[in-house]
Amino acid sequence: MIKNVRMYWMQAITPLHVGSGKGVGFIDMPIIREKVTSWPLVPGSAVKGVMRDNFHQTKDDERKAFENLINAAFGRPEDDSGNANSGSLIFTDARIVCLPIRSLYGTFAFVSSPMVLERLKRDLVAAEYKEIPQIPEPIENEALHAPGSRLAIDNKIFFEDLDFTAKQDDDKTNKWAELLAGAVFAKDSRWQSIFKERFVIVSDNSFNFLSETGTEVASHIRIEDDRKIVAKGALWYEEALPVETILAGIVWCDRVYGGNDINQNKILSTFCSDSVLELQIGGKATVGKGRVRCLFTKG
Repeated sequence: MIKNVRMYWMQAITPLHVGSGKGVGFIDMPIIREKVTSWPLVPGSAVKGVMRDNFHQTKDDERKAFENLINAAFGRPEDDSGNANSGSLIFTDARIVCLPIRSLYGTFAFVSSPMVLERLKRDLVAAEYKEIPQIPEPIENEALHAPGSRLAIDNKIFFEDLDFTAKQDDDKTNKWAELLAGAVFAKDSRWQSIFKERFVIVSDNSFNFLSETGTEVASHIRIEDDRKIVAKGALWYEEALPVETILAGIVWCDRVYGGNDINQNKILSTFCSDSVLELQIGGKATVGKGRVRCLFTKG
């Protein structure tokens, strides 16, 4: 049984592009997706790498002592003497929790589905969350929302060019809205309200469709310097997760390397505290892509 487990949550502040290489369809630079579900994800290795870089840059005082703690948590590269070790912190992939979808009313929605929440529930159990709500089961073309939703009008909710029958669920959907708002937007009551007013649960089939069509796809070109026209073959399409996407995974501390004064509690309290981190993940950093809020919680 895994011990010392934390949930980690990420919210995209700018479009997020963690690419999978060259695409085979009309999108030349697609994002990484799960093989089985085709839902977007951010690899745990990417999260771990930027976490290390973030703490490496921000801790200048007592550099040598803190360097040992960083190496214990994230791994020590091989030195001249051949010494190296893997990191004690283990990050799973950050999987989709809520996909932001443009709405005719309420501007946009945080959309989830029963299967998304079922898989999230397993991680919440591992992180020792108690009283996890039951999973609601909307029928096809139905969107469940919490009380006070800004999305519904005349018992309808409109996403892009799709329309759903709106159904208020004061029990299960409302409890999930409360749980997620409290975790992702801890200590921020304003954003908790914004989230609960825009949280909906649709069927898995509807979510599959939205996850394929609801991402951001932008065209890019390269101009020839001398002729000021598009260079030959220099038109490409790039996919990104849209702003406000919410993902989650778990992190735990395994065997600790680096000395008797470093233990699991010290590593978790230093790198996985309840303070909010602003990280840069994925490509296109020079044009402002990949800024995320990251925070850790435990049940």
